[in-house]
Amino acid sequence: MTVTESRPQLPFKRANAIDIAPLYGVLHRETAPVEVLTPAGDPAWLITRFEQARQIFADPRFGRSHPAPEQASKISDAAILNGPSGEYEQEQANHSRLRRLLVPAFSAGRMRKLSDHVQELVDARVDEMIAVHDADPDKPVDLHALLSFALPVLVICELLGVPYEDREYFHELSVRIGRMDIGAEAQAASDELREYMRRLAADKRAEPQADVVTDLVKAQAEDPTFSEEDMARLAAGLLFAGHETTMTRIDMGVVFLLADLSRRDRFAADPEGQAQATVEEVLRMTASGDLGLLRYAREDVDVEGVTIKRGDCVLLSANAANRDPSVFADPNEFDPTRTPNIHLAFGHGAHFCIGASLARTELRIALSTLFRRLPGLRLAVDPADLEIRPGSIAGGLVSLPVTW
Repeated sequence: MTVTESRPQLPFKRANAIDIAPLYGVLHRETAPVEVLTPAGDPAWLITRFEQARQIFADPRFGRSHPAPEQASKISDAAILNGPSGEYEQEQANHSRLRRLLVPAFSAGRMRKLSDHVQELVDARVDEMIAVHDADPDKPVDLHALLSFALPVLVICELLGVPYEDREYFHELSVRIGRMDIGAEAQAASDELREYMRRLAADKRAEPQADVVTDLVKAQAEDPTFSEEDMARLAAGLLFAGHETTMTRIDMGVVFLLADLSRRDRFAADPEGQAQATVEEVLRMTASGDLGLLRYAREDVDVEGVTIKRGDCVLLSANAANRDPSVFADPNEFDPTRTPNIHLAFGHGAHFCIGASLARTELRIALSTLFRRLPGLRLAVDPADLEIRPGSIAGGLVSLPVTW
């Protein structure tokens, strides 16, 4: 690919927190991959069509590594999405091995067992919201701080074995890791989070616990090819993804339900009965981030008559694919009764998100409990005035003021 000034540059401008960038609607009319520039100014192919995205997600000819990393397109300053990762020759084998390590920790059975505890955590968070409101009924309550942030952090801390008292520290690092606009500070934050996970792993070696970091430490002891760096990178990635993306989806699920009070009332009339379908629509509408998921072509691949060459950068926009009008009727409308609702919020194929069951559990319990206990919940500001987190690849809100 050659860089030209005519290519649109990511991230595309959004009008508000609810709607994706209008340019995606234009790009949906293109049948082939679209040439764009990354936030760093490098060339990439953008995939916005549902079927193309699903096929590439599952295609082993695309991966996160690059045959010549020094020649790869740079995406952004965000350490979580800046360029190639992993060893090119061993990527698929290493991914399969690491996934086998994590499957027991994130199994559907374990998530079912965790449900009762998640319910306790959500009830405690709603109790605190009510207490804050009762102390000053005229002041909006920040649902983002008291529920959307707090719940996923509590859950991921317990699952991984991370001390909850460290939450502000690692969340601040996570925010910096996901920033596209702070230069070397993002990578410095990533290095610091990995070092934190190394120290935590050392504690688990001394005093093993029933948690995922202990499991990784044991796996490292049994497999000399699973290095200390591998362990730290994997654990840090789990900590980042385990709270950042779910936090955003709880926020936006509440916003979608409150943007139309008749929709809120229908959900509040039977939250448990409607929760599962509503969660799937929340997931469809809130695939993480504004850039997409990164892949590099491992060989020349033809997609709708366009040749994506070996080493080319590909960005799979699940956000756009989940609003593809050729697949979803009224794709920009939030419709909790939508069926079927086969979306790409968690990817597809071998890289399907291993934490999908956990995210669904948290979303289902958070939304159903919130509207069962506070059926009169409403936004304290206009949806158009909700502030999107600046420069964040994960998207999300700065705050979510509500009242009742």
